[in-house]
Amino acid sequence: MAGLYERFRPEYPPAAVAWIVEKLGVREGRSVLDLGAGTGKLTRALLETGARVIAVEPGEAMLAELVRGVPAAEAVHGAAEAIPCETGSVDGITVGQAFHWFRHDEALPEMHRVLRTGGGVALIWNARDPDVPVTQEMKELLAGFVPPDRAAPGAWSDKLGGSNLFGPLEERRFRFADALDADTFVGRIMSISFVAAAPAEKRAELERQLRELVAAHRGTIELPYVTDVYVSYAG
Repeated sequence: MAGLYERFRPEYPPAAVAWIVEKLGVREGRSVLDLGAGTGKLTRALLETGARVIAVEPGEAMLAELVRGVPAAEAVHGAAEAIPCETGSVDGITVGQAFHWFRHDEALPEMHRVLRTGGGVALIWNARDPDVPVTQEMKELLAGFVPPDRAAPGAWSDKLGGSNLFGPLEERRFRFADALDADTFVGRIMSISFVAAAPAEKRAELERQLRELVAAHRGTIELPYVTDVYVSYAG
């Protein structure tokens, strides 16, 4: 799963990362904590600023991929509910595609604890653009895989904005698109957590349908995304 995630999941658009960098003041001489860092998709982009980047990830396989692929980061095994950092030790926290996994009642006090005074938190999610026909086609194919209680990123981000530990949310939306051949398209969909956890027979049938979809689009799927970013500062 970790290898699939690293190989096939989309990167974050440079404009979205640049906005995070600006809002959190990520630069040389500053420290940023990438929490729930996964294989290092966001970590890698943050390192380009020259800042010290501490990447915390609870999954052993994801962490191993992160260490292999992003050796310049300080990769640490740990979780949002018990962050392995000293109090007041980081200038900012980023969370890429992971905040919905946190136990927020435990994680938010921990995030506040490790931030220096006035430090900010940035949450970011890539999601398929819901307003285009190909997304509707994919939605039909994935209907039997999606957990019934899955919420939109805005609902998860409200946990941060509604906490008395942090201030109001600032929000920005960015757009990009990837052109994918059949193998890349199948790999990307198979790397989704709820798809990867499905029975093998069900995944095999989905792969067949996905390849048919790409063939219907003449061998290439143009997959549009929206990237939602939410920033808040420690109160």
